[in-house]
Amino acid sequence: MNRWLIENATMITMDPAKPVLEGWLSVDGSKIAAMGAGSAPEEEKRQAGGTVNGDGLLFMPGLINTHGHAAMSLLRGLADDLKLQEWLENHMWPMEAKFTGDDVYWGTSLAAAEMILSGTTTFVDMYDHMDRVAEVVEQSGMRASLTRGVIGLCPPDVQTAKLNEAISFARDWHGKADGRIQTMMSPHAPYTCPPDYIERIVAAAHELGLPLHTHMSETAAEVAQNLKDYGVRPVEHLDRLGLFSRPSLVAHAVHLNDEEIAILAERGVAVSHNPVSNLKLASGVARVPELLRAGVAVSLGTDSAASNNNLDLFEEIRLAALLHKGVSGDPTAVPAAEALRMGTVYGAKSIGLDGVTGMLKPGMRADLIALDIRKPHFVPATDYMSHLVYSASGADVAHVWVDGKQLLKNRELLTLDAEKIRFEAQRAFGRLKG
Repeated sequence: MNRWLIENATMITMDPAKPVLEGWLSVDGSKIAAMGAGSAPEEEKRQAGGTVNGDGLLFMPGLINTHGHAAMSLLRGLADDLKLQEWLENHMWPMEAKFTGDDVYWGTSLAAAEMILSGTTTFVDMYDHMDRVAEVVEQSGMRASLTRGVIGLCPPDVQTAKLNEAISFARDWHGKADGRIQTMMSPHAPYTCPPDYIERIVAAAHELGLPLHTHMSETAAEVAQNLKDYGVRPVEHLDRLGLFSRPSLVAHAVHLNDEEIAILAERGVAVSHNPVSNLKLASGVARVPELLRAGVAVSLGTDSAASNNNLDLFEEIRLAALLHKGVSGDPTAVPAAEALRMGTVYGAKSIGLDGVTGMLKPGMRADLIALDIRKPHFVPATDYMSHLVYSASGADVAHVWVDGKQLLKNRELLTLDAEKIRFEAQRAFGRLKG
């Protein structure tokens, strides 16, 4: 059905003009056509090729996960409770060196299934074998911003080969999957990429007209190393190298001083806040209230399932609201509505999709999810925005649509074979472990 209708709906729209709406919403093709309070007009009912009864459901925009490495789902639970560098160098990187394209395909499929089931409709992914990641996005029906993460700790010829691969991927896949795939360029981090290599990646991003994504200031040790190696902290270092001359998204940004926050705000740099991963790896707590006050677009990411260990963005939303209250002693530090914006509106803004997704509004893409609110933890019906942040979890998601196409119906995946994915992912891990 090309045009369809949701009736009897309670909607958290994330639209400041009407944040909560009791009424109806119609979808035409890939976009939200119209919406309103009360009963749908007769003309809308006549045009609808199908109707969804919203009774007992709470509708909201699909969640946006702005930092992750989806294929690392295969490494979930492999090496917990370790410091970042030990975790990376002694456990993650040796295993990842064994990954084949098929491993990446099945690991990403596992992540896509988990994300859809927990209400994420758009995700950012930085990894290798990105053609296989793009295949999963195409098949699953999700929306994604994809980038071949490039580590420059290698000989010059290997650096060039990696950069050429990243450029080819970005050029080949940008705008594909009916426009659901966008691409970026990604130096992995300032501590894994020499300065001249970062400059080459920035130049490629300018040539392609693409944004940039990198890890930055995740640990205090990383910042100290940057000072030792280059004489400046990571923000100034990347600024000097021109990274912020393109639209940029930095992951983590845990260890920032006031001057660095001001630079990020001035350059329009977005930050992906990954609270669960940062806590698990004891990286610290990002200065999110200060970033938000400075006008920085702060979104939410899960990071990989190897450092989280799930991809439930509702958990990140809840923690973003709670964590900053706890460390600041200020219960107003990140209110519920702001935490929800971080998982929706700010997520869209941080990857250049503001006006496209992240909000329920006519003309925007029909990326929406419905939660089952007939469960005890949604009662009484006092404040559904509060319930979404402080009570809900991904397990409450009943239905998911992206571009108007249903990906999840009554918690059944419609575009992915969950049983086959579980089997193939387990088999892939067995090969890697062996």
